[in-house]
Amino acid sequence: MLFRSTGLGKTELVAKVADLKRQGDYLILHVDTIEPVRWRIRAGLSLSDAATVLKCLFKFSILSFVLLPTHWFKKAEHPGDF
Repeated sequence: MLFRSTGLGKTELVAKVADLKRQGDYLILHVDTIEPVRWRIRAGLSLSDAATVLKCLFKFSILSFVLLPTHWFKKAEHPGDF
């Protein structure tokens, strides 16, 4: 997983999803950055946020990306400037 932020300039953070837990009315997504710093980033998703994520997952371009077996085993190429 890659992160970019307008607050970080051109810095790109490499990370991995560590956990997803329910806490009250939120799903808490824990992400551990690996490079260039080691941080634990947490994001609280409300039910409407989770619904938006699910709705986006059902777009044809996203479904074809997730379901095509050729994508499962290849190393991800850098997406360029995003």
